Amino acid sequence: MQSTDWPDHHSKMLCELHAKGLSYAEIARALNAQFGTAYTRNATLGRGKRIGLVAPVAPKIARSQARRTPATAGAGRRSPESPARAVALPPPKPAARVKLRCVGISPRLLSFEQLAPDDCRYPYGGERDGDAITFCGHPRQQGSCYCTPHYDLTRTPPEETAARPAGPSLRLVAAA
Repeated sequence: MQSTDWPDHHSKMLCELHAKGLSYAEIARALNAQFGTAYTRNATLGRGKRIGLVAPVAPKIARSQARRTPATAGAGRRSPESPARAVALPPPKPAARVKLRCVGISPRLLSFEQLAPDDCRYPYGGERDGDAITFCGHPRQQGSCYCTPHYDLTRTPPEETAARPAGPSLRLVAAA
């Protein structure tokens, strides 16, 4: 690991090479060749940031003039000559307010400790820090942890819930 105390003449050479527009990798190679050091690109980049240098700005090249790399260069790799492309994304659009569905029952608002094994575990509250979380507490549907209205609320699309009859569905098992 290289010491963080760079000699003054190394730092001055770093500033000069940076002013010429060399990349930090090129600066590291030049410093190592001149002074016999083993600075890495990241070491020169870190030193440059500490002494207040900014990253060299690559010249803007029109998209039609951009040099294409051959297919043998490898997918996802950039050549050292190609500028870094920053894609500016448009700001996100504000999301539309979601209208929450609800069911027409009055929850018992039981704490977790008060719930019996057959009670609905649909939660209420807890939207803000410190809010208590309570549960519906009505008898739950067999095979579910929710009562029938809360099961329908969480599993059935709104169109089907509105079309479903309010009471229990009856069907003819056998004709008399």
